[in-house]
Amino acid sequence: MAIALLFGVAALRYPMGQFSRAGPGLFPLMVSCLLFLIGLTTVVRSRFVEHVHIQLNLKNIAIILASLGGFALISEHVNMIAGIVFMVFCASIAGTAKYSVMRNLKIAAGLILVGLAFVKLLGFNLPLY
Repeated sequence: MAIALLFGVAALRYPMGQFSRAGPGLFPLMVSCLLFLIGLTTVVRSRFVEHVHIQLNLKNIAIILASLGGFALISEHVNMIAGIVFMVFCASIAGTAKYSVMRNLKIAAGLILVGLAFVKLLGFNLPLY
């Protein structure tokens, strides 16, 4: 919440514009307001839900970081589809559910479709293929 507040206050220094013609400060202000609301909702909800101890598993953190790093490297040097497949298969090792190749293929296909939508519908310049 503090980070959202910090960025929201900093965004106020830029011109807001209007929704029909947005200024450079409108988007960061909207995002920081939404993140602040999510944080506030989380804090309020935490007062009514029983506390659960979370174990810190450094091995799983390292696996997730390695999958993200591998995604970035493979996307840069090969293409993003290969990076997505690597990330999904690598990150699923850290999960608690039974390892499933079919589930990983479905997740990777869904993420590839999202990437295709960004390229084809929104015009993003992604190294997808």
